Amino acid sequence: MPHTSPVTIGAAPLRPEDVVSVARYLAPVVIDAGALDRVAASRGVIEGMAADPKPHYGVSTGFGALATTFIAPERRRQLQLSLIRSHAAGTGPEVETEVVRGLQLLRLQTLASGHTGVRPVVVETYAAMLNAGITPIVREYGSLGCSGDLAPLAHVALASMGEGDVRNAAGDLVPAADALAAAGIAPLELQEKEGLALINGTDGMLGMLSLALHDLDNLFITADISAAMSIESQLGTDAVFASDLMALRPQIGQAVSAAHLRAFLGSSPMVASHKGPDDGRVQDAYSLRCSPQVHGAARDTASYATMIAERELASVVDNPVVTSDGRIESNGNFHGAPVAAVLDFLAISVADVASVAERRTDRALDPARSHGLPPFLADEVGVDSGLMIAQYAAAGIVSELKRLAVPASVDSIPSSAMQEDHVSMGWAAARKLRRAIDGLGRVLAIEILTGARALDLRAPLEAGPATGAVRDLVRTVAGGPGPDRFLSPDMEAVTALVQSGQIAAIAKEHAND
Repeated sequence: MPHTSPVTIGAAPLRPEDVVSVARYLAPVVIDAGALDRVAASRGVIEGMAADPKPHYGVSTGFGALATTFIAPERRRQLQLSLIRSHAAGTGPEVETEVVRGLQLLRLQTLASGHTGVRPVVVETYAAMLNAGITPIVREYGSLGCSGDLAPLAHVALASMGEGDVRNAAGDLVPAADALAAAGIAPLELQEKEGLALINGTDGMLGMLSLALHDLDNLFITADISAAMSIESQLGTDAVFASDLMALRPQIGQAVSAAHLRAFLGSSPMVASHKGPDDGRVQDAYSLRCSPQVHGAARDTASYATMIAERELASVVDNPVVTSDGRIESNGNFHGAPVAAVLDFLAISVADVASVAERRTDRALDPARSHGLPPFLADEVGVDSGLMIAQYAAAGIVSELKRLAVPASVDSIPSSAMQEDHVSMGWAAARKLRRAIDGLGRVLAIEILTGARALDLRAPLEAGPATGAVRDLVRTVAGGPGPDRFLSPDMEAVTALVQSGQIAAIAKEHAND
């Protein structure tokens, strides 16, 4: 579990692991004192422009297609209210608490940059809401990813004003005004520029990217151990994963995956039992032999996505921004293209890793390819179906993952009277990646359940330390070979082990160094 000690806002760029700590594990936040000084200084710039009879976008004008409309000083607070209320136009189911917390955190980081022109009280209010566990209701649909995640961020802003509904720290649905009052937080009364500053950002898609990278780090290790269980139980060879062979193709992710496979299989009595001149097979099928190439490509995709995430976490995304020399300038940094592209890239890799895992599972159930295992790993062939339908479930998920791999970022629907005529669809890319990651975890769980039963059926041959430890962990929640039983609970229980990181942790603990 990432640290849950306080995360400091405004002193340095956040790291992806900081986002996970606050969003998922409820780490508190503290605001750097120097950041509040910078915020106050930039607010002075905004107040000076607000008094200027010359129009300044976002300060004394309307927004979007109405950017040329001058707003009189006495109407500007109403302008901020109208902006937030009208943009809080999400629809559909509530999104997950951790996604909303990530959204809140990343907007807070930008507000604390001293480049948005908000007052210090806005920064302090957002931090207080996070620390009080107040989670605004944000809905599934509404963001086009440009100008950033407008609708989701507007729902958060609305709650900070004491309007709309939220989940409190206990998870209860309550009016925002009541939750703020219970936490001793005064509702915000927005002033010039502040409404824009609260909603112009890529925070939703970036938060989901940070969470995805954390989850994929666990799942890629899990994919290596699930592959090792399949290779071992199907009497495959580990010779193809040798480091000198991997060096002939110096792909970084491939080398990492191959090293894991060597560590998971290197001390296996089962692998050793068929080594040598008497083993007549020339080479294993691609799904076994090429596991590090497929898993490694996904790792390299995640490395690239991490680089993009770290750059974005170091960014100030708002429009207009207050520059360091006191100018207020319009810009296009709110466009979600950089984040949307890697979210889609990751969805492709997720589908590929799940696809090869399902193929390894299918081989274990086919007596023509499993090298002596019973059909479908059934107890009484003809009476029992074994794990036949578990493979159906994996195949169905893989089919959906292929659909989810179709990029969202290549689509664009013009909006705001053609002012916003090219949008990123990054929020949609992030939402489908979350579903894809859940699917990958389930496909790997089915392969691990299959591999554990196949290892048991190879007795008296023994599994290696790492694969055997995973099999033993599976046995704490799912039974071994025998007559058919209700299979869904076993699948769900092993999925929980996968998603919690317990499978990856015990495999690494028992790996052959």
